[in-house]
Amino acid sequence: MKLKIPLVCIAGILVILLYCVLTFTAVALFPPPFSPLDNWLSDLGNSSYSPKGAIFYNLGCILTGSMLFPFYIGLYKWYRKEIWHKILVLVAQIIGGYSGLSLIMIGVFSEDFLPQHIYWSNVFFILILVVLILSAMVLLLHPDFMKPIAIYGVVVAIIDLFFEFLVGTSLLEWLTVFTALAYVGLIVYNSYKVKK
Repeated sequence: MKLKIPLVCIAGILVILLYCVLTFTAVALFPPPFSPLDNWLSDLGNSSYSPKGAIFYNLGCILTGSMLFPFYIGLYKWYRKEIWHKILVLVAQIIGGYSGLSLIMIGVFSEDFLPQHIYWSNVFFILILVVLILSAMVLLLHPDFMKPIAIYGVVVAIIDLFFEFLVGTSLLEWLTVFTALAYVGLIVYNSYKVKK
């Protein structure tokens, strides 16, 4: 039975909703003052900083990471007939799956478990950088994919590159995550439009 709405669309919407709703719930429960200029996203999951809100952020990471699996699996809809293109999309799907696993582990190992948390955070942002570049490249080569969305994916990858290797401020972390979520939303939009 074929889905009326592509898997990539359903999972992508859940990725955005789960992360945003649970993150902003954690923000609302974080003791003031709170600011993206001063606080890292992971501060929201620290039970010492936010005893009431930490569970929401950590749960958000776990659930969002879980939804990244069907989201990346759903990219099969962008396979072309050429075997080399299918292989590139498949590699993006596999790396995307590992990024989902690393996001789950960020939620499991919150800032309360700092060495493990730092490890999984670094893995997540490196994998996101790779999957952004790779997915933008393979989608750019698909005739039905909107070129500006693929170019936006490259821009998001550059922002992530600055965050991971050059600047590393809390505000840039917020920008990296939410521009990546917007990229997910744009992929959902393009996938749904092609389906129609």
